[in-house]
Amino acid sequence: MIPRNLIKKIRQIEIKTSRFVNEAFAGRYHSVFKGQGMDFEEVREYFPGDDVRAIDWNVTARMNHPFVKKFTEERELTLVLLVDMSSSGKFGSGEQTKRELAAELASVLAFSAIRNNDKVGLVLFTDKVEKFVPPAKGRRHVLRVIREILYFEPEQTGTNLNAAIEFMMRVLSRSAIAVVISDFLVNRVDTKSTAATGNVFPVSSDTSLAHLSFNNLKRANRRHDMVVVHITDKLEWELPALGRIILKDAETGEVVEINTNDEHKRRGFNASRNRAHKEFKRLMGIDGIDVVQLQTDTPYIAVLSQFFETREKRRRRL
Repeated sequence: MIPRNLIKKIRQIEIKTSRFVNEAFAGRYHSVFKGQGMDFEEVREYFPGDDVRAIDWNVTARMNHPFVKKFTEERELTLVLLVDMSSSGKFGSGEQTKRELAAELASVLAFSAIRNNDKVGLVLFTDKVEKFVPPAKGRRHVLRVIREILYFEPEQTGTNLNAAIEFMMRVLSRSAIAVVISDFLVNRVDTKSTAATGNVFPVSSDTSLAHLSFNNLKRANRRHDMVVVHITDKLEWELPALGRIILKDAETGEVVEINTNDEHKRRGFNASRNRAHKEFKRLMGIDGIDVVQLQTDTPYIAVLSQFFETREKRRRRL
């Protein structure tokens, strides 16, 4: 039985994100994600400026006048959301956790997809693939996707993006839009680096997971349209001066103690996190994988709008 407060939260997310979809993303989703192929529609007379590669030589020979083939984009797409359910997603220093932000983002994308008559699927993963919701259409299906992200209790606590990508590659026979939503935190605390950098949050480096998953992401991007959404919290970027505190890794249970008043350690932590993020984005950019950076205390609509705008401009240049 789903708790009443969760039903209320799902409804709130639906109302909020549906408004965003209607006001900001109604047509953009359609314009930034390509169809799976092209369907032949008809032939028409050639006009100066038409692509000569589209000329239908058989019809041209019969009519003694150049004709070109006209194609329309095959629009039905499949959107697959790969959502990280590791324990670090439960963290949030403000009103919203990373898991809740992931659910809102998934809702925006999913409602945009069904507005365009596309299917939506879901892969929930930790150290393993925890749950697969096959692609389907309709509002009730999208509400189920939101519910699963918020309500599902995973068996494991860590993170293995490779397993999720390999699973997706096996179950999807056709190309899809694949959106990975994760905080990309490695499921360990590096106690050796703690002494040097103050890096005591449940991650030793963004780049560790990026390196582990990059080859699989690169391989998947050849078949699918891969988008990576990196969700973080402000306290994962900047270590506050709170005195001597004890921190527990949400994914491994490991506990460390640190004096956060040590300015040298705070600077080291902040610098290492920024270096890691730059390297993460560099790795993704090598193979043209889009990275969207979201933070729990920052409105995501402007960031998402910028992402759609950038993709739209790039597609027009192709």
